[in-house]
Amino acid sequence: MALCSIASCASCLCGSAPCLLSGCCPSTYNSTVSRLAFSFLLLLGSLVSVIMILPGMEAQLKKIPGFCVNCDVIVGYKSVYRMCFAMACFFFLFSIIMIRVRSSKDPRASLQNGFWFFKFLILVGITVGAFFIPDGTFNTVWFYFGVVGSFIFIIIQLILLVDFSHTWNQSWLENAEEGNSKCWFAALLSFTVLHYALAFSAVVLFYIYYTTGDDCTEHKIFISLNLIFCIIISIVAILPKVQEAQPSSGLLQASLISLYTMYVTWSAMTNNPNRKCNPSLLSLVNNTPSPTPSPGQEVQWWDAQGIIGLVIFFFCTLYASIRSSNNTQVNRLMQTEENQGLAADDHEAAMGEDGVRRAVDNEEDAVTYSYSFFHFSLCLASLYIMMTLTNWYQPDADYQAMQSSMPAVWVKISSSWIGLALYLWTLVAPVILSNRDFN
Repeated sequence: MALCSIASCASCLCGSAPCLLSGCCPSTYNSTVSRLAFSFLLLLGSLVSVIMILPGMEAQLKKIPGFCVNCDVIVGYKSVYRMCFAMACFFFLFSIIMIRVRSSKDPRASLQNGFWFFKFLILVGITVGAFFIPDGTFNTVWFYFGVVGSFIFIIIQLILLVDFSHTWNQSWLENAEEGNSKCWFAALLSFTVLHYALAFSAVVLFYIYYTTGDDCTEHKIFISLNLIFCIIISIVAILPKVQEAQPSSGLLQASLISLYTMYVTWSAMTNNPNRKCNPSLLSLVNNTPSPTPSPGQEVQWWDAQGIIGLVIFFFCTLYASIRSSNNTQVNRLMQTEENQGLAADDHEAAMGEDGVRRAVDNEEDAVTYSYSFFHFSLCLASLYIMMTLTNWYQPDADYQAMQSSMPAVWVKISSSWIGLALYLWTLVAPVILSNRDFN
């Protein structure tokens, strides 16, 4: 493999494979490519996990020596635990290595932006080793790690949605000022009404189908509280003082957060082990009681909430890889540096006299994002995908079955409350801390 020398790095193309693999060519291009490449490794591992849990894979997985003895029901789930354990260890390792990397002058920056072949080999090696971890209490202990990590990642997902909604709203408002204002304002209004209509419809359906049992008091409380909280953030978003401090704040953001909150509420209720309070979609369509899985019955993850969870996970992972936000509060929560605006100027300056775009190091003074926090987020994402694919089921004592559990319900619902509180803070912080610059 040819490596780029320091002298040739200034003139090599950012897309050059040797330059990318050697890690000697930090640039605007590389800072984005690095995030996309690490996210690709996460998505690749997630795809492998999905394949492992598909029907018919049990026979192949049981061929691994000593991996599964008398565990026909959960062999796929054990495989997902091992695969996601490997990914979480891989990203956590990089999170530790990249602590306090301030600029591309740090030698560790080249490790972040290059050596992809070797990093892939490290991930494969950890994965192979994970499948030889003896059972013991591993599944049970790792389940609780997954619960805690997923709790934090759900909050990160909501923060990313806050950031996305702020960027979306600001972009369309700028387009309205520059072009056909009626068209853009109509589009903003349409999406806002759509989000609120879906959220309200979800609340109605929740009350009809998830509160009918005698022991469903918790569900009534969850739905009512989150409905009230969504109304509160919607009112706060359009208060005159909030609008004065943040002109781009509005109902579009609040409506999207309200819709996501209702999804998390629904996701939490689907983990209730009481089937009277947790009817399956198939039973609702057929108007029949929801069957309770017996210890020997195969459980499936590909229900509606699991699939929607994967879609949201994919969107948030991709957005975290390419995001460049101007929202100061969100940047502080996501440990993103405030010099991202330099990237555009540097990127334009990267055009050489011959018309070929060159590599430019835009991180000599400061990195454009926290390497360590980015990897920590991917570590949490690995735990979240593990819990989503296994439907947040908890292994029983002899690993012969997977069971729904109330802790999963409380983890999800409490994460929605914390996420709403963080969104509320992004609205009121400029008003409360008026002596600080949030622009």
